[in-house]
Amino acid sequence: MRKPDIAVFVGSLSARSINQRLSLALQAAGDDLFTFTPVAIDALPLYNRDLDGDLPSTVVELKRKVLAADGLLFVSPEYNRSIPSALKNALDWGSRPYGASAWQGKAAAVAGGSSGALGTAIGQSHLRMILTHLDVLTLPQPELYVKVTDELITEWGEVLSEDFEKLLCRFMERFARLVQARVRTY
Repeated sequence: MRKPDIAVFVGSLSARSINQRLSLALQAAGDDLFTFTPVAIDALPLYNRDLDGDLPSTVVELKRKVLAADGLLFVSPEYNRSIPSALKNALDWGSRPYGASAWQGKAAAVAGGSSGALGTAIGQSHLRMILTHLDVLTLPQPELYVKVTDELITEWGEVLSEDFEKLLCRFMERFARLVQARVRTY
């Protein structure tokens, strides 16, 4: 039986992103359940409705990966009590042109890392609201707000805490159930 494919979005464009670390740790925790396809958002132009009739190649590639995916994993920081502009831009492009949204009917999980204890809570709330509007069913629980430190996750995504690794595995197992249920209904 084929493992579901998950399109992975990291909201930070930073080369040393702690959310990239968290993303790698989540992918390792879900390796037995899924295959993963990273989706780059750094080369997307700013959304411009004038381009809806002739989508840039980077947008076509984004939409192709989303449409091919069985589910979506968003791992993002919080910027100014919301989501990063690069991630919002990707969400906008994926929903256009009107009537041709790539997001519709997908299942998603949302996670975020910060240097503070609950630094992504409001950003995740905003992201969930946007995803709801785009007809993306988002995993409601468990929520995953992570204070990322070098003692928890290495820069290569290796988890250094057995308890945290168990938490990530439970998160991905719950996400797998959501993806399976969503795939059956669409």
